[in-house]
Amino acid sequence: MADVIDPSTGVLLTRVPGMGLAETDAAIDRAQRAFDGWRNVAPGDRARLLRRFATVVDEHLDELADLEVRNAGHTVGNARWEAGNVRDVLNYYAGAPERLSGRQIPVAGGIDVTFHEPLGVVGIIVPWNFPMPIAGWGFVPALAAGNTVVLKPAELTPLTAIRLGELALEAGLPPDVFQVLPGKGSVVGQRFVTHPAVRKICFTGSTEVGKSIMAGASDQVKRVTLELGGKSANIVFADADLDKAAAATPASVFDNAGQDCCARSRLLVQESVYDKFLSMLEPAVQAFRVEEPSGDTAEMGPLISAGHRATVASYVEDADVAFTGTAPDGDGWWFPPTVLLARSTGDRHWREEVFGPVLSVLPFRDEQDAIRLANDTSYGLSGSLWTRDLGRALRVSRAVETGALSVNSHSSVRYWTPFGGMKQSGLGRELGPDALLSFTDVKNVFINTDS
Repeated sequence: MADVIDPSTGVLLTRVPGMGLAETDAAIDRAQRAFDGWRNVAPGDRARLLRRFATVVDEHLDELADLEVRNAGHTVGNARWEAGNVRDVLNYYAGAPERLSGRQIPVAGGIDVTFHEPLGVVGIIVPWNFPMPIAGWGFVPALAAGNTVVLKPAELTPLTAIRLGELALEAGLPPDVFQVLPGKGSVVGQRFVTHPAVRKICFTGSTEVGKSIMAGASDQVKRVTLELGGKSANIVFADADLDKAAAATPASVFDNAGQDCCARSRLLVQESVYDKFLSMLEPAVQAFRVEEPSGDTAEMGPLISAGHRATVASYVEDADVAFTGTAPDGDGWWFPPTVLLARSTGDRHWREEVFGPVLSVLPFRDEQDAIRLANDTSYGLSGSLWTRDLGRALRVSRAVETGALSVNSHSSVRYWTPFGGMKQSGLGRELGPDALLSFTDVKNVFINTDS
């Protein structure tokens, strides 16, 4: 049994039983048996089931959001968006079964056509920082393409995934097509890696664990989609709208208490406006509302656990603190928004993914210096740049090594556009039109018409 704790109070919410090896194998075997039936559901019928699933999720948005507030400490505004994102992703990929078209390729002596065949059983391993949307980004396109799914939620945050599994059955999805398997990563997740019936793994989490999964999957030439760590840069040029950039910066790194792979946790400011920008940023950070997450005015809640709070705090010890915001005292795993001055690119808080509400700041000289500093990392997931110069925006956007980048904004994720990282931030793409085909194999068929 795993304890599920409310991170805003430290109070036990419930206990969830974890799957053992035998139970995991049994669930995978059921998913494998269900695969033939699910792949042969007519495309229009599979689409209707996914739309019905979206409708049922929509009917339970408040319930799902409340679970996420209590289980993950997300602000209620974020949690409502996250539940709505699951609904929207279901609706988006509900259009896929009837549009999963192959091609007819001109050949001599016959007809050549291609088909997108589903892989089989897909294992999805979900992190604790965004339990609902990241689950949906994996299981929805996998189901739309005709695969069956076994999904392991994080041990700390299993509640919304378990509820989504129940809602899938309520919506009419056949039994065993979508199963949620709570348990330890070393048991359930590792069995996804080694079980021959699991044909693909989607993993979101640390780069270290992602490398291990990728290495293990290679033994069976098993497909993987990996969304891993990040240390994204927020680049502010002197010609930018500094008021807008300063006002937007806190949410870009402190949203979800900084527990976001896309957090713009490295702030690069052109040296000619460096002091001015910091003076504008300070009141914006101090005004960022860190409050009990169920309140409508909360902009940031607690960290996920006491252990994680201690890890985040270790980055601030002996660092040069520019200024901080505020956080509640008392019970729960609270941490104030914190801005640190990096004295060099070797500073630990500049180089490592803190995964908390900690922002590191460093000045740069010119465009080339900004690009050099932004790319001086093993990660490449997200990022932002602020400038009024369209040419510079395009040059820097192409030069920064990252999978998603925003100009004069901090937007990274839309369900209808691709999302994923470069370098050690990941492999493959989620969301948008690109994700669906990664859950299929292309089959080529030649038909001889000369005989």
